[in-house]
Amino acid sequence: MRIRPGSGRSAYRSRTRRLLERHLAAMLVAALVSMSALLVSYREVQISAGEMRAHGAPAVQGVAATQLALLRAHKEAEGSVKSGIADVVGAGARYENQLAAADQGLSRLSDVQIDGDRGRGVLETVNGVLTSYSSSITPGAVKYVSDDLMQKEKFAEAEMLLTREGTGVVPRLDVLQGHQMARIDAFSSMSPSQWSGWAVAELGLLAMVLITLSALWVLRTRCGHSLDLCLLVSLLAIVFLATGPLIATSNTQDRLGAARDGLIRIEQQAHDHSDLAGSQQAVTDTSTRVRAGLAAQGWQSGIYYGALAAGALIVLLPAIGIGRHLNADYWRTG
Repeated sequence: MRIRPGSGRSAYRSRTRRLLERHLAAMLVAALVSMSALLVSYREVQISAGEMRAHGAPAVQGVAATQLALLRAHKEAEGSVKSGIADVVGAGARYENQLAAADQGLSRLSDVQIDGDRGRGVLETVNGVLTSYSSSITPGAVKYVSDDLMQKEKFAEAEMLLTREGTGVVPRLDVLQGHQMARIDAFSSMSPSQWSGWAVAELGLLAMVLITLSALWVLRTRCGHSLDLCLLVSLLAIVFLATGPLIATSNTQDRLGAARDGLIRIEQQAHDHSDLAGSQQAVTDTSTRVRAGLAAQGWQSGIYYGALAAGALIVLLPAIGIGRHLNADYWRTG
């Protein structure tokens, strides 16, 4: 059988063309899949950091501060009665200051608490119990200053409303705090879906590197072209995408972990009733450090927009680089 002249070369050119087209299709699919997974995963971590900063940390600090303010207000009221000040000024200015601080804390908590409808229900109940508490503590400090028996009864009633297991104000806030700390754990740790997203993104980018190197090899060995600038720049963009967002995410996770540890300390400090004033100051100091650690970092937003730009490059540059060679060497020439 006679082989037509040039038929072998034509078959070789056809195989090379199809090989380059497959490389281009594989690169575009890998780029779209990896970029979608990377941007979603990176954005979720940054959203968690924003939620921790705007709501999580203030909510945990608010519950702790409110509990301590209420306990200290009650202690100041008892102190004013024992010292005889209540005969003149009632429960005393320090009691009023601490109770006002607790009221302000509860008002802020309604805006920042992170336990949803369940948390709002707890706060509504707490406000109702506090009304009953005031109805007991005020007569005890003002009306019954000359009646020790009634005074003791009113103070005991007020203390029960404040601390009784299960139904008191402080235990109810403990329950709310427990729910919030569970949410804090969710904010500060990566879920299986987030780990899966990062795995897909990194594996997709690794596939992009291998396919790009293979395309450069085909262009050099089968087409006689030197290194393609578009594909080389695309390789650099892939390396940035594989490392930059991952480093930024690791940094964010470290800061979230440190913030979670600080909030755990705040929760523990709220249960130290041996020195209420000292515990209040400790909560304030720890909260300041937590907020400083969670402060927004502009470079991480820059990483996100840089990833968007790099993602556009790894889609466009291979299409331009391989497409140019396909058009010049195969498509235009038939």
